[in-house]
Amino acid sequence: MVVGDASLDIDTLVIGAGPGGYVAAIRAAQLGQKVLIVDKSELGGVCLNRGCIPSKALISAAHQYENALHADFFGVSVGDVKVDFTKTQEFKESVVKKMTGGVSALLKGNKVEIFNGECMFISQNEARVFNDHESPRYRFKNCIIATGSRPIELKPFPFGGRILSSTEALNLPEVPKSMIVIGGGYIGAELGQMYSKFGTKVTIIEGLDTVLPGFDKDMTSLVAKNMKKTNIEIVTGAKAESAEQTDKDVTVKFSVNGESKEVTAEYLLVTVGRRPNTDGELGLDLIEVELDERGFVKVDHQGRTNHKHIFAIGDIVAGPALAHKASYEGKVAAEAIAGMPSVVDYKCIPAVVFTDPECASVGYSEQQAKDKGHKVKTGKFSYAANGRAVSLNGAEGFVKIVADDETGLVLGAQIVGIEASNLIAELGLAIEMGATLEDIALTIHAHPTLGELVAEAAEVVLGHPIHTMAPRR
Repeated sequence: MVVGDASLDIDTLVIGAGPGGYVAAIRAAQLGQKVLIVDKSELGGVCLNRGCIPSKALISAAHQYENALHADFFGVSVGDVKVDFTKTQEFKESVVKKMTGGVSALLKGNKVEIFNGECMFISQNEARVFNDHESPRYRFKNCIIATGSRPIELKPFPFGGRILSSTEALNLPEVPKSMIVIGGGYIGAELGQMYSKFGTKVTIIEGLDTVLPGFDKDMTSLVAKNMKKTNIEIVTGAKAESAEQTDKDVTVKFSVNGESKEVTAEYLLVTVGRRPNTDGELGLDLIEVELDERGFVKVDHQGRTNHKHIFAIGDIVAGPALAHKASYEGKVAAEAIAGMPSVVDYKCIPAVVFTDPECASVGYSEQQAKDKGHKVKTGKFSYAANGRAVSLNGAEGFVKIVADDETGLVLGAQIVGIEASNLIAELGLAIEMGATLEDIALTIHAHPTLGELVAEAAEVVLGHPIHTMAPRR
């Protein structure tokens, strides 16, 4: 306990216990630092409690339900298939509990001190942490800020009642009959498609000309086609204007090419991006940490702010709001504090969306590679030519590899299809280690597996595929 108003001394203060903060804390402790981690919410942050993990649990349940409904394709007859959404939510919560419990055990096992409460800077080397029971002060040598982000709230669509953020959408007590989704990015696409598989009539309103605008159109077209199969109406090029809710439903007014339209549903889910948690009572302004015009903390190649002993990682710095990006940056920051020459290198950060089919990419797209001055060659291999994919009734999709035409170095890859989220890892490793197309093609992949898709795609680029016709050059 702190006597009077004296401060306790620690090596590293970590603010935020999400996938950036808790990873940074563990790595710092492994490197011999005395670490305190502070979070006012649950360990694991948004990702484990209100984002990545609970959404994937519900998406998995939706896949199981859909598979049971259509098992006759395999000659399997299933009786009266029903959804007990209360049990589905209980399953989701059990997954969250296991994962957050694991984080707690890892922090304690690495002798990281945990404080459940809020944090406020007093100076550039001192902070007060507080909750309802205590408010000790800590003097730190280094600090890693990992306070994450929150859903953007639009003025015409304030959260509350039947207007939901992703947090509320993950905790509905029952499957709604209908839902409107504003924003067809990865959160809106994932949650909209998940509920549609459970039977919800979903309308997605997207301002751009396609859902999942960060991915190639030949990938997103497959997702859009599957969405329409599960009763999703996609309205692109639309501008959402206002919402009016009652105790039973909500009506959204929007326009397309100047034509006014409206749609009514039980709920409205707004997923138009996330805002960095750099405002509030943390006191970044007090210690004069520099922010950009969008509220992101300015950092260097090691995550250092304008104060060399204060670091920032994850959703509060520029770049995609991805859990694995935050974890990676957390390790770099902890190692930089320990004097190691670690720096961030974003060329191999994969992007994955758990739609049906899944989409994944890593490295450069074909156009990005050209924009960087590469003379590129590309090749696609279809899931339809892969025995394992066909046996899984998953013949939709492809693996595309982008390579340098002169050296054969793998520059990027895009995958759409079942297990794309797992298959992308091999191509990320290929880019990281400077592998060539021949390195992948000469690696013996087990048969019959989905992994063969990667090797076959490399052979397509090389011009000598076995299980498809060679492309004309």
